[in-house]
Amino acid sequence: MPGPDDGGARSPGRSFGSVAAGYAAQRPSYPADAVSHLLGRGGRPREVLDVGAGTGLLTDVVVAAGHRVVAVDPAPEMLAQLTARLPGVPTVAGTAEAVPLTDAAVDAIVAGQAAHWFDPGPAAREFRRVLRPGGTLGLIWNTRDERVPWVAALGALLAGEARGHEADAAVVGSFATALRADVAVAESGIVQRLSPEDVVRGVATRSYVAVMDEDTRVAFLGGVRDLLAEHPDTRGRDVLELPYRTMAYRLTPG
Repeated sequence: MPGPDDGGARSPGRSFGSVAAGYAAQRPSYPADAVSHLLGRGGRPREVLDVGAGTGLLTDVVVAAGHRVVAVDPAPEMLAQLTARLPGVPTVAGTAEAVPLTDAAVDAIVAGQAAHWFDPGPAAREFRRVLRPGGTLGLIWNTRDERVPWVAALGALLAGEARGHEADAAVVGSFATALRADVAVAESGIVQRLSPEDVVRGVATRSYVAVMDEDTRVAFLGGVRDLLAEHPDTRGRDVLELPYRTMAYRLTPG
């Protein structure tokens, strides 16, 4: 299941598994209003599959909203972090293309920061199989808000490696076509308050950094440190506010 930010060199399970603890500590959560858009406000608790659940960042918000979740991810290291965060949530190793659940098992499926890894055709067939009638698919991404100058400078530094895969509307379009789904979109946002070194650690959890050889990774992260030390908006600051734009897409299959 190679993704567009690693050129197919390694699976996401392997690349993210190697940085699971850092991912759990450094990646942003998701806004509660965006998750409400994916799953609906109020009403009865829903049975939800979080596919590509990783360390449970999205799972955490879904559980806090009162829903019951089963978490699926290909990387045991990521699921171990999820269990440490949310010991009451059942976890199963698996992928979007081979979901280890029975037919009509859930009311909704969500995927946070993950759908660009999925193969839309096989994944859509699996999603139809495990969704109950009237079920929905929720896809959500956080992306750095580059309307802020220092964040734009950081994005420019990372762009050559990241290749801009996140929040790709084409991914949503592929699933909408495969599922013959109506799409409802909501935009929200979230801000992380981090030390400069935490920003560096967060960059280190990216899959394109995780697959670098050691010398390349050290040099690359050194460039991030230099930027934060020199940019006029971050120079000398102990705490940085790193804003994200959150795009939440609710797909209702036809």
